[in-house]
Amino acid sequence: MDWLWHALALAGAMGWEILWALILGFVLSAIVQAVVRRQAVTALLGDDSPRALAAATGLGMASSSCSYAAVALARSLFRKGATFTAAMTFEIASTNLVLELGILLALLLGWQFTLAEFVGGPIMIVLIAVLYRILLRRRLVADALRQSGKGLAGSMEGHAAMDMSMAGGGSFLRRLTSPRGLTSVSHIFVMEWAAIWRDIVVGLLITGALAAWVPMEFWKGFFLTEDPLLSVLWGPVVGPLVAVVSFVCSIGNVPLAAVLWNGGISFGGVVAFIFADLIILPILNIYRKYYGPRMAAFIAGTFFLAMAAAGYLVELIFWALGLTPRERAARVVEAHVAWNYTTWLNICFLVLAAAMVVRFVRTGGVPMLRMMGGRPGDAGEHPRA
Repeated sequence: MDWLWHALALAGAMGWEILWALILGFVLSAIVQAVVRRQAVTALLGDDSPRALAAATGLGMASSSCSYAAVALARSLFRKGATFTAAMTFEIASTNLVLELGILLALLLGWQFTLAEFVGGPIMIVLIAVLYRILLRRRLVADALRQSGKGLAGSMEGHAAMDMSMAGGGSFLRRLTSPRGLTSVSHIFVMEWAAIWRDIVVGLLITGALAAWVPMEFWKGFFLTEDPLLSVLWGPVVGPLVAVVSFVCSIGNVPLAAVLWNGGISFGGVVAFIFADLIILPILNIYRKYYGPRMAAFIAGTFFLAMAAAGYLVELIFWALGLTPRERAARVVEAHVAWNYTTWLNICFLVLAAAMVVRFVRTGGVPMLRMMGGRPGDAGEHPRA
């Protein structure tokens, strides 16, 4: 059983290595979500103007990083009057332009990948807007709207329907440190973890298995590393395809991206792989239920084109600026836990997480966990302190 133990030990060691960063990312995300009122932005998404798409991007960045919740909320926005382009823009921003993703990319892969996330995300949004302006037909949108009106359940419907932001006036700091603000942050923090822990665990297990069992020579051959030009051309195409069949979405695919980068995939290929969390097979099936098979195929095709093109453009931009990393030294850690700064950071942030959980429980948050699956349109009442 040494082969199995080695994979599990690698997964556990990497999980320990990134734990503090995950907690920090979710705390910062919870603070942002607690401040931004969803209703204040939804009214701006009724057209495809640059202003509307900017609002959709901002709402996505301040929303849940769970891909399933993002997809469910995008359907809700579409049903409430947002244009289909604005709803898809929200989806992209919600999973690819969030704080916790950037922190994790910086920790495991380096700051260049975090910068590439925030450069490539807007590029992909612009490409989707252009593609939809040219290719999306009114009849297809009308058919998708009728299908979405049937209310077929996808995943994380209840979580997507919950608006846990804090109401009221006053300065940002005063609102945040008030009992109501602390309650809102704790509820969002715990609910985000409850929504996404499975993706994180699956991503770590897949990463541990690939790091332990797949020889580096295989990855080098698969990513055509012997020919630099072919490798650059191949990476943004194969990156999303690997993501589609990996079943790992949201920030759970960052550890796997580290393995692929060390294995030889191009810089643009990593970017395209990270962006492809919205076209993994389970989510494609949800698109089919939400919008019908024709629109699901349209989303898959246009998203793939935009992801690959964004990967190529990021590769070109970073090469021209001399920012492409020259060494493949992503942190795929060895199977051990050492008493170092990571351990101290984990202890400190675990104490913070425990305080969040205690407040969540004491302020009536537990019943919300039972509502996370929910149904489309569930209000998801948020208990106030």
